[in-house]
Amino acid sequence: MPRTRPNIIITGTPGVGKTTLCESLASPTHLVHLAINRVAKERDCYDGWHDALNSWIVDEDKVLDAIEEEVKLGGYLIDWHACDLFPESWIDLVVVLRSDSTVLYDRLKARNYSEQKLQENMDAEIMEVLLDEAREAFHKDLIIELQSNSSDDMEANTTRIETWVEQWTRDRCSEAMRDA
Repeated sequence: MPRTRPNIIITGTPGVGKTTLCESLASPTHLVHLAINRVAKERDCYDGWHDALNSWIVDEDKVLDAIEEEVKLGGYLIDWHACDLFPESWIDLVVVLRSDSTVLYDRLKARNYSEQKLQENMDAEIMEVLLDEAREAFHKDLIIELQSNSSDDMEANTTRIETWVEQWTRDRCSEAMRDA
């Protein structure tokens, strides 16, 4: 049965504003904010602890098993710093958030990241690691890259994605009417 609500991945380097964007989109789009870090914690999808980065190691296979049935139904804003683990058949849009390095550095520093973790994330952003990952895992028509440096950017991104969801929904309703 085709989905009546889209699934959107909001991805990007830690600190670019994924969670903030998902929270601002959930209510107006009627999509559920699915924070993968929360899923991993609540459904025990860990594969150990990384001492140097001071963070849990998420078992991506366990995450996929934990969310598969619900995500296949549609209606989710998937908040995670990686996107290539999700099957393309589950996803309707991939939003890759980007930030200028000075903005991102300040955000990560404010989170009290270790120097190694801070540098690893800065390198990932500068080298466009998550954008490249999205391009390798999904068809180019599914991917949009958005800047996330300011509250104005966040507002513009929210409006753009709300408009996309409305159009996606209209298109699916038209298809259903035509097929009926």
